[in-house]
Amino acid sequence: MELGILKTVTTRVKWANEARDFTPWLAQNISEINEAVGIELEVENIEVQCGPYSADILAKDTATNKYVVIENQLEKTNHDHLGKAITYASVLDASTIIWIATNFTAEHKKSLGLVE
Repeated sequence: MELGILKTVTTRVKWANEARDFTPWLAQNISEINEAVGIELEVENIEVQCGPYSADILAKDTATNKYVVIENQLEKTNHDHLGKAITYASVLDASTIIWIATNFTAEHKKSLGLVE
């Protein structure tokens, strides 16, 4: 057995590029997202074209057979990613958006109903 030392690193140290590194890693580890959100998702595709943009992950909820858009960020939330997630969900006919980021601003938490 080999033992190591755990240490905290920034997301950019582990995944230098969202689309090339982080998105594929999330898709390969969809079971962790399933456990966190309490639904069973199957990845349909990554970097799905929506006009000039690309949705990070398009998945399907196996219980409802409805699409789910997963938008991910390696930094704190911003309006750009929120707007894109809403657009992707509309264009791809998704019923759910999962937004993954390292830090959610107070304004975004409030807009999502996470704080009063």
